[in-house]
Amino acid sequence: MKKLNMVIAQSGGPSMVINESLVGAVIEAKKSPAIGKILGARHGIVGILGNDYIDLRKPSAKKLEAIAETPSSALGSCRKKPDANDCRAIFERFRKLGVGYFFYIGGNDSADAARIVAEEAEKENYPLVVYHIPKTIDNDLRSCDHTPGFGSAARFVATAIMGDDLDNRALEGVKIDVIMGRDAGFLTAASALARRREDDAPHLIYLPEVPFSEEKFVKDVKAAMKKFGRCVCAVSEGIRGKDGVPIGAKLGSGEKDSHGNVQMSGSGALGDALAKLLKDKAGVKRVRADTFGYLQRSFPGIASKTDQAEARMAGVAAVRAALKGDLKKGTIAIVRESSKKYNVAFAPVPIADAAKYTRSVPKEFIAKNGRDVTDAFLEYARPIVGELPKCEIF
Repeated sequence: MKKLNMVIAQSGGPSMVINESLVGAVIEAKKSPAIGKILGARHGIVGILGNDYIDLRKPSAKKLEAIAETPSSALGSCRKKPDANDCRAIFERFRKLGVGYFFYIGGNDSADAARIVAEEAEKENYPLVVYHIPKTIDNDLRSCDHTPGFGSAARFVATAIMGDDLDNRALEGVKIDVIMGRDAGFLTAASALARRREDDAPHLIYLPEVPFSEEKFVKDVKAAMKKFGRCVCAVSEGIRGKDGVPIGAKLGSGEKDSHGNVQMSGSGALGDALAKLLKDKAGVKRVRADTFGYLQRSFPGIASKTDQAEARMAGVAAVRAALKGDLKKGTIAIVRESSKKYNVAFAPVPIADAAKYTRSVPKEFIAKNGRDVTDAFLEYARPIVGELPKCEIF
């Protein structure tokens, strides 16, 4: 059997477990007599175009395991969307290197980039097996029940809200926490996992799936203040009014990446605007706002054990599916099995199932009042996130 070389890369926003997928794929590839060199491209498509590679057969098993447990993208990342000219340049480089397998770890935009490469390879008659390995803290891939990266980021959000609740109890007033989630509110919804007692935060949860009203927000906060004497709000960065345009995007610089996404994270504009609104309209003297921003993605020491294990298996499953060869351009779907005990399966599906388009939080996960989540969401999220710390009060 002629050996073919393999290229693997990471793309999009980092996560706490993306390196588990990388290491899982590398270790599985090392077992196969069909795969020769295992090349890690630095900074995704950009590194491929620049011939910037790491030989991933060289690191020891101990080094790989240490990388697996380290947050963020060990190979570096990018947000480049390749065009036909980029793809021709990629195939030219792949031919010289003898590459027959290409794995791209990332979210929906990364899946779309991998899809473009796969389809252009067919047009150019270049024999290339392309697999997307799922990753995104937003949990918005249509191909997966849940996505590697979400469980750990959700764990960060829930524990941060627990801490904010204790802080808010001490000094009272209103606290606004802005959480990642451009189009889907899964991560903000995970803040509800922080609750243990009836008066625990978050007292209000706002998702992009529910049109945001400033007037209703002011009334909600006033009601919470009357009931609890304080209020902690979990707000998705992607909240939008009836016009469907994210409020944060209107307040930001308007900067866009190559996939057309407007920058919203990394700015405290939305939190500041909501805090000002409450000071002006709700008559609350002490209002504070924090934007969790990029902290949610690569925070060490807090990853979900379930998330780590599933991210590893997603990488393994991608290599196994590519070697089997039934599907030459695919992605790995994580499917929750219907049983009393939590269990998932990993299945290869067409790459188009994950590419470009996102999913939203289902209606059955959103409370009827539009400012909370249901028990169904909590049951969905708990096994992915894992057990949280316990905090006691008088």
